Amino acid sequence: MTTTFEELPYRPCAGIMLANMQGKIFVGQRLDRPEGADAWQMPQGGIDDGEDAETAALRELFEETGVRTDLVDVLARSRDEHFYDLPDDMIGRIWKGKYRGQRQNWFLMRFKGTDADINIETEHREFSSWQWVDAPMLPALIVPFKKRLYENILAEFADLI
Repeated sequence: MTTTFEELPYRPCAGIMLANMQGKIFVGQRLDRPEGADAWQMPQGGIDDGEDAETAALRELFEETGVRTDLVDVLARSRDEHFYDLPDDMIGRIWKGKYRGQRQNWFLMRFKGTDADINIETEHREFSSWQWVDAPMLPALIVPFKKRLYENILAEFADLI
């Protein structure tokens, strides 16, 4: 029996908009980006079985950036889950073909540390480099299939950044 795209579920995920004290947002350049392409994103990752979304967000933040939970304040959680579909050429290549995309709970977190507290060379390394950017730049930096999601998250959290 073959599963169609429409029958595949969405992968549960938590995303983090990490804002520093100046209101700039953390983005990392993905290690697995296509040759010559820019593929920046905010930290995000799957929610493990039995794990709540906020716990997953804090775990993923540490796994991807080295930022400890005592260095952030959780300011907000997205009102609703946000969804995106993978492009056709990526379906079946990631997540072992089990998902059509992601359904994400997003968290706005204020970073209270210094740049020295950020270490992307973690055990679960996902980024080759990182930077702080002005929030309105986010949609232009992300891969096209996540652009609308980033625009929606940005609009939801704009007054709190």
